[in-house]
Amino acid sequence: MSEAVYILCALTSLVCAVLLVRAYRRNGVPLLFWSALCFLALSLENVVLFLDVFIFPEVNLTVPRRLVALGGLSLLLYGLIWKTK
Repeated sequence: MSEAVYILCALTSLVCAVLLVRAYRRNGVPLLFWSALCFLALSLENVVLFLDVFIFPEVNLTVPRRLVALGGLSLLLYGLIWKTK
């Protein structure tokens, strides 16, 4: 059952990223683009979490998982600080 929760979290993040990209293409607001990149990275982090817990439990993927999340949040922070009008 917990496998489904991890998969649903990844899918939810991916759907949010797709919706943000669609809104960015329609409106052209840069913050939507940076938010979409952040959600895409968070979706990837959830996939790595699923791999870490269920597929490769003997391998510790904590550091790559955290780096992906840090990269996504860094993209959002960059967009908030330097690319927003």
